[in-house]
Amino acid sequence: MNKRLILMLLGVILLFGGIFGFKWFGNRMMNEFFDNMPVEAPTIAASSARLESWQPTLRAVGSFRAINGAVLSVELDGVVETIEFANGQPVARGQVLVRLDTAVDEADLDSLRAALRLAEIELERQQRLLRQRSTSEAERDRAEADRDQAAARVRAQQARVEQKIVRAPFDGIAGIRQVNLGQFVTPGDPVVAVQALDPIWFDFEVPESELARLTEDMQVTVRVDAWPQQRFAGRISAIEPGVRESTRTVTVQGTFDNPDGRLRPGMFGGAEVTVGSPEQRVVVPQTAIRYSPYGNSVFVIEEANIEGSDARHRVRQRFVRTGETRGDLIAIDEGLEPGQRVASAGLLKLENNLPVLISDHESTRPSEDPEPRPENR
Repeated sequence: MNKRLILMLLGVILLFGGIFGFKWFGNRMMNEFFDNMPVEAPTIAASSARLESWQPTLRAVGSFRAINGAVLSVELDGVVETIEFANGQPVARGQVLVRLDTAVDEADLDSLRAALRLAEIELERQQRLLRQRSTSEAERDRAEADRDQAAARVRAQQARVEQKIVRAPFDGIAGIRQVNLGQFVTPGDPVVAVQALDPIWFDFEVPESELARLTEDMQVTVRVDAWPQQRFAGRISAIEPGVRESTRTVTVQGTFDNPDGRLRPGMFGGAEVTVGSPEQRVVVPQTAIRYSPYGNSVFVIEEANIEGSDARHRVRQRFVRTGETRGDLIAIDEGLEPGQRVASAGLLKLENNLPVLISDHESTRPSEDPEPRPENR
């Protein structure tokens, strides 16, 4: 009985040992096959790093603002009697835009003018009597004070009448009116916006580290989405004396001529300011850069003889320090020399020391235009 049990145990051990041994051997052979399996060389496009003369440019974004712009309102309540402007049309300084009903105010003004005339007559009478020594200087002074008070009341009433007339405070363009005939308006109710468009300001923010490179009267160019093919040129007219603590930026203001009114207040734009002298920069296509949290890199192409493969090149990953971008190009501040070839397309399938095939077709090579202008299709 004991002998049979021992034989059964030995059989089970041999059976399971054989199964596990076969499994181990199969996994080992599979790993060796995959480890030694030849890797197919991927096809990439190549570009050469080259030197280009780049004018140092400071870029920022901002918004246009009218030199003079206001939303006009009435100072006293009343009913709109006349509207004397057209929406979106030029208006001149002092031009009447809206009048409120002033019938009651003008009647009160006539009454006060009558009182003023009576006070003036009384003053003349007192002056005549004083010359005849038939009255005192005190009576003459009282009559003069009454005349002055009556004149002040007339001026005050004239001002009230004028406050019911909305005039353009400067030359500009009228917006869309916010009132209608017969509408009752109160102080502070918007009537119409007036904006002076020529010239116009452009305000943008720059880091405080760039402050030393900026001076007044430097040229600034702006692009806007409404006119993508046009650059608008202006001059820096003011630099804010203080630095904003929350963002550590400085507000810079440019002034632009705007005779055709294309630039409008509130319009967003990208500004470029030319600073310093042209510099020689090493540039490559932006597609040649592999971006990662631990650093940007390129794949430098090297010649190599690889047995059993048609590939005559391999790539080596190299970390670089990138600079500013212009169009399809990016500057390499450190890590790459002019003339070195880098992979510029097909980076997703690359890894360090991998054999590669280089495509000679122009269609596979990325664009290297510093100012691309893609066509609408």
